[in-house]
Amino acid sequence: MAAGYLKHLAGDRVEVLSAGTAPGNAVNPSAIAVMAEEGIDLSTATPKVLTDEAVQSSDYVITMGCGDKCPFYPGKTYLDWKLEDPAGQGVDAVRPIRDEIRRLVEDLVAEIDAL
Repeated sequence: MAAGYLKHLAGDRVEVLSAGTAPGNAVNPSAIAVMAEEGIDLSTATPKVLTDEAVQSSDYVITMGCGDKCPFYPGKTYLDWKLEDPAGQGVDAVRPIRDEIRRLVEDLVAEIDAL
C-alpha cells in the first residue's frame, strides 16, 4: 500500500521499490480492494524479497517491523513505520491501516520535496 501511495502521490519524482524480508505469495486481497477505493491499482503487484542491492540503491528505507532482519547500510535514511499488520484482515480492518499509511506517505513526500 505504501508503494502504491508513493507512486500515486509523488509520481516520477521518486523511484519506488517495494520488498519484504518474508514476503507472501500474493498481495493481500483486502489491501488491493481498499487501494482500489482510492483509485490505486495494486492488482498486478507481486511480493518481492528485500535484497541488499535494493537497500544500497535507495536513499530512504521504510521498514515496517522487520527489525534486525532488514539490511542496514550507513548513510541511508531509515524510517520504521509501526503499523498493524493487514494480513488476514478484511477490508473494514484494513481501511484504517491504509489511511495511516497514506498520512505517513504524504509526510514523506513533503519531506522529500523540502530537500
